[in-house]
Amino acid sequence: MNILRISCSPRGPEAESFRLSQYLVDTLCAAHGTSTVTECDVSALAHPDAAYADTLGGRAPSTAAGAERGALDRSAALIGQLQAADCVVIATPMHNYTVPSGLKAWIDHVVRIGVTFDGTPQGKIGRLPDRPVYIAISSGGQFSGDLARQPDFLTPYLRAVLETIGLKSVSFYSVEGTVRGAQALAEAHERANAAISADLASVVAARSA
Repeated sequence: MNILRISCSPRGPEAESFRLSQYLVDTLCAAHGTSTVTECDVSALAHPDAAYADTLGGRAPSTAAGAERGALDRSAALIGQLQAADCVVIATPMHNYTVPSGLKAWIDHVVRIGVTFDGTPQGKIGRLPDRPVYIAISSGGQFSGDLARQPDFLTPYLRAVLETIGLKSVSFYSVEGTVRGAQALAEAHERANAAISADLASVVAARSA
């Protein structure tokens, strides 16, 4: 099984979203046996450049080679990783109620008309075969449940944009209220880990049978 993990926090492995994603990756590996994990750190990913914008705008694509192609080559590489993955794990913090800039840059590189989706009279149609996408979120504040005190534009946006390219099987897990102290953080991880274990229990049981 090929697992693609997209890490979006500049804190790297110390980020709570990464720690939650590690539980996801470990559980997936236990469920599916031997797995390959491809790491993709997008926390400092550059945003698309002029050549990329020209291509998306329908103008003649750049004929430049090598580094001069910039975002076009990065886009091709990132889309290739996505196409090769059997499942995707996204580890992301919530920044200002939505996705961080690195994840937005990744989205802008992989959501490409004529490559990962087609524009039709009926709307945008994804080209990628569906596969599971597991999203591990961390947030300093609470954005779900009875204790929610802030808006959530992250989860509906990711669900919509991933569906645009064909990825419809999306699951969200979150560690919220990370600024509330060590005990609250530990309890948030316990709840998220329990949700992951419950959702993947059938897969683990099938492999053990």
